[in-house]
Amino acid sequence: METSEQTILQIERAIRKVAAKFPANQEATVMTDIHLRVTQESGELVAFDDDDNEITRVVIEPWIDNKDENFYQEVTTVLRNVLHTSMREMVDQMSILRPFSFVLEDDDREHIAELYCADGETVILGGELLPNLEDDLDSFFENLIKE
Repeated sequence: METSEQTILQIERAIRKVAAKFPANQEATVMTDIHLRVTQESGELVAFDDDDNEITRVVIEPWIDNKDENFYQEVTTVLRNVLHTSMREMVDQMSILRPFSFVLEDDDREHIAELYCADGETVILGGELLPNLEDDLDSFFENLIKE
């Protein structure tokens, strides 16, 4: 799935609308996470708080009827990139009690990934942290048993 500049701009616009609901100049009294729900059929990206109140909604045209098997993995990567680069400063200044997270869900409200954790210390890494770890452990235990 190719990510266009228009897609990035639409995501950034949605994140700005979320941040506008929690302006930096207000005292942080709200305790919530931001749930981003993506619907593969309609291309909608909808942001909700913990109480399932809709904050904003945008349709990402290239995501409409996208049948790609890796759709949610690719959306996760795109959203993480936007949140960690161009929108990071704005997100970190939101008036939400820390720690709070941006969480990706599918249209059935199933958790897919944690996209961003705003607490100043946690870093979320994408992809496989230790590739082939299971094979290495199996080999280690086999050698251990032989001895």
